[in-house]
Amino acid sequence: MFLCCWLPLVALIPMTLGTNPGVEVRLTEKGLEYGRQLGMASIQQKLKTIKVPDISGSQKVSPIGKVQYSLSNLQIVDVGLPKSALDLVAGTGVRLSIGNAFLHLHGNWRVKYMKIIKDSGSFDLNVNDLTIATSIAIKSDETGRPVVSSVSCKAAVGSASIKFHGGASWLYNLFKDFIDKALRNALQKQICPLVADAVSDLNPRLKTLNVVAKVDQYAEIEYAMVSSPTVSNSSIDLSLKGEFYNIGKHQEPPFSPAAFSLPSQINNMLYIGVSVFTANSAAFVYNTAGALGLYITDDMIPHGFPIRLNTRTFGDFIPQIAKRFPGLMMKLLVKTVKNPVISFEPNNVTVQTTGTETSVSAKLFVTEMRLAGAVTLNKMTLTLGKSYVGEFQVKSLHCILQMVLKVVVIPIVNVELAKGYPLPTLGKMKLVNTQLQVLKDYILIGTDVQFVG
Repeated sequence: MFLCCWLPLVALIPMTLGTNPGVEVRLTEKGLEYGRQLGMASIQQKLKTIKVPDISGSQKVSPIGKVQYSLSNLQIVDVGLPKSALDLVAGTGVRLSIGNAFLHLHGNWRVKYMKIIKDSGSFDLNVNDLTIATSIAIKSDETGRPVVSSVSCKAAVGSASIKFHGGASWLYNLFKDFIDKALRNALQKQICPLVADAVSDLNPRLKTLNVVAKVDQYAEIEYAMVSSPTVSNSSIDLSLKGEFYNIGKHQEPPFSPAAFSLPSQINNMLYIGVSVFTANSAAFVYNTAGALGLYITDDMIPHGFPIRLNTRTFGDFIPQIAKRFPGLMMKLLVKTVKNPVISFEPNNVTVQTTGTETSVSAKLFVTEMRLAGAVTLNKMTLTLGKSYVGEFQVKSLHCILQMVLKVVVIPIVNVELAKGYPLPTLGKMKLVNTQLQVLKDYILIGTDVQFVG
């Protein structure tokens, strides 16, 4: 489980060279330590499946003569991994080391000597000072998801001791050399293949990485990597595409991501930097899909609101409407004329739209595994673009339309923004102790992680 928690974030997914990322992710030493703790439980369970084959043979024992023996039904009853480390090798990858491990086994013994004498019983075998060291390779599959494998492994058994139940004391001498050779070799041959299996068993879980995550009926976001991970002695930095696309149509926006880097912070397991490019790519996608428009009808106006959407009310501001369309209900279409422009400044997020020159401030927050937000209206300046009823003064409409934005449009927008969009995730991943900062041209999410189930 330990690698499945983190390796999707360091996998060498097909890359677009020379492209700056929209999202940067940093895994700290604190995060690696959490992964190591989860991993030891998985490795421990795998080692419990060691199967030592039955062993038999014969040996001359003075003065008894030739003794036939067998050890059978060897079963692992306990595995201990008291010391382990998961280390980053700068510029290389991940190395797992396990030391002072032990195995406890139980089995049956049987001997026959002097052709007619038989004896049998059980035994307990303690294997101590077991060490394991393995290096992990990471690459991508044809879907752009990570595949892991063990590229090197060494295992050594420090000592082994056996305790017989039943039988004569000379049995200890008979089996002493056998324990140090055959049984030790049999165990060592089992360990590294099981470690390799434990690593390979992670691959089905790694396929849960949301390389492409659906947001809603309009959009999806891509989290493929755009460059190789940067591995240092203390962290892994990842560069993800972090770009929104219309579902079924990957059209690039008329702007590109600018380079940015995460600050040196180590208090959390994981840091995620979301650039202003990612936010603006979302605005481009929704505007292209025609999703940034809303018809407002009179039944959407609060009951006590003094202004109603009919030609009588608006005739006080635009007389031509009342004359040409007397006594009719109206509906307003509020939509973007061009792509909204989002900007990130320290502690401030602003969305600027053209046409009406409307500006709103946004508050961002993380809910479960999604980045969500809410907006408030800063200002609105009206200009007359085109009129089919003749010239009129738009200033007279300023207050009424601004109120409509605050009372009707902004609440509807906030309902949608509260749904959020998915962050990079793996399986049943949960963010805890999450903090969010708005910095220059990107937002920084610092968080710890828990994996459930």
